[in-house]
Amino acid sequence: MSAAELDKAVRLLVRQIAHWQQPRWAAVATAGNVSRADLVHRLVQEVANLAADAEGEPRRVVPRLDNDLALPDQLRVVTADLLAADPGDEALARAAAEVTATRSAL
Repeated sequence: MSAAELDKAVRLLVRQIAHWQQPRWAAVATAGNVSRADLVHRLVQEVANLAADAEGEPRRVVPRLDNDLALPDQLRVVTADLLAADPGDEALARAAAEVTATRSAL
């Protein structure tokens, strides 16, 4: 897994969700009993955890903002953090798998 492949997967997901309005975010995801917003926030947290691990830093809780429309930007930021940390192939593969699974579940 390469950084470029993860970046592409994130860009595809962001393109899919960036235009959503609040009712679409609040809808239940295809997989599971959680909202689409909750599912994407879980992805943001997972990518942030991988970035913290790659940096050798403690994991921190990513704030759940009041406006779900910020979720694509949060995903972009934590992905940039992960890529800047020069993660190993395993972390890149795990992040890409999480992004792909989230796209499928939406």
